[in-house]
Amino acid sequence: MFDSPDFDLASYAGFDTSAYVRHTYNSWDDAGWRSLLVQGFDHAAEAEHLPLPAVSDLHLVLCVAGNADVRMHAGGKPVRRRWVPGHLEIMVPGRATTVSYRATSGLSTVQVHIPAPTVQRTIGALGGHEPDFEALSAGLGAGDPVVEQVLRSLAGTSGVSDLYAESAAAFLTTHLLTQGGSERLPGPEHAAVRAGVAIMRERLAEPLTLAVIAAEIHLSVYHFVRVFREATGQTPHRYLTRLRIEQAQRLLSTTSLSIERIARRCGFASPGALSSAFLRQTGVRPSAYRKN
Repeated sequence: MFDSPDFDLASYAGFDTSAYVRHTYNSWDDAGWRSLLVQGFDHAAEAEHLPLPAVSDLHLVLCVAGNADVRMHAGGKPVRRRWVPGHLEIMVPGRATTVSYRATSGLSTVQVHIPAPTVQRTIGALGGHEPDFEALSAGLGAGDPVVEQVLRSLAGTSGVSDLYAESAAAFLTTHLLTQGGSERLPGPEHAAVRAGVAIMRERLAEPLTLAVIAAEIHLSVYHFVRVFREATGQTPHRYLTRLRIEQAQRLLSTTSLSIERIARRCGFASPGALSSAFLRQTGVRPSAYRKN
């Protein structure tokens, strides 16, 4: 199946995934594409220590259905995530990852491989600066409406030429590499800011405090607030609130969860707290946003 020379998928040869996933779509077989690999999967209810080989492709994963607690280990400290519809992952190129998860409802994903030559051409066109894929991955955890919409539209596409796939690959790569520049700034202090943002995105449902975040990235609260404001133009509290509201918008748009459950998932103490913060940021109440 994986027979395009531009893709680095040889590591998957002989890797039996039948115990973990069922294919619902494959663009190479179903659309005849060779510039972009788009796959749809229904996943088993749980998996333990599932090894994902290191590849040079830009590998995007979008959760489109279900709810799962996921643990990802790619060297260093394991990272825990909650996958819900709209959650995005970028698997860092060249890095093998071990994944364990347990789903509480049927888990489905759309996964896209963009070949390394396409990524490198885009990097060259944008000035040749190698992107920080770790920061990019951390920044996408809470989702990206543009990427989500493109990936959803690609899954199931048929009857269009490979030029369509090539254009989609170029657009996705350009969009990803030009978004969120303030979260991918160089330097050790900005690395601490990126780590702080990653903690926020991964633990939106938890009662995070400045003291907790600062302690985990080994800065004083004062120092963390200062460098965070310099890097992003916002206080950590305002930034975290924005992330929570954006996640609430996604859940209101893509799920039928109650306002109370959405408030809990987004780290608000009550539906009223969510409603007040939502109104301040968007100008409407959550119920009106969902209705519209």
